[in-house]
Amino acid sequence: MAHVATARTKARKRALDLLFAAEARGLSAGDLLDQQIREGQVPNNPFTVKLVRGVVAESERIDALISAFAKDWSLARMPAVDRNVLRLGVWELLDGDVASEVAISEATALVTELSTDDSPSFVNGVLAAVAKDLAKA
Repeated sequence: MAHVATARTKARKRALDLLFAAEARGLSAGDLLDQQIREGQVPNNPFTVKLVRGVVAESERIDALISAFAKDWSLARMPAVDRNVLRLGVWELLDGDVASEVAISEATALVTELSTDDSPSFVNGVLAAVAKDLAKA
């Protein structure tokens, strides 16, 4: 089944682009977003802003959850795309605005398109473990 690119899917991709670019430049994603907004490059979808601001606000908790469930993989060792897709996915799991299955599916689709052959199963597994842990809480 082909993945249909909805407005939210495109917003997630744009948020990933921002997170990835900020990390590559050694900037805070929030600062890069603010800079782009000041320069008139406001994301088309407010969901992009919500995602980036959410990941920034919860970054310590998000990274701790990823580290806890990414067996044998430190954040530093992960491909940058995978690391940032996981951050988006975990934030969506924490936010609870979409069903866990949707957050996991969307994250998996992003890495399927943009990362390594091993990334989809890795991202899916980490997010599924985080979702299961959050459901117990």
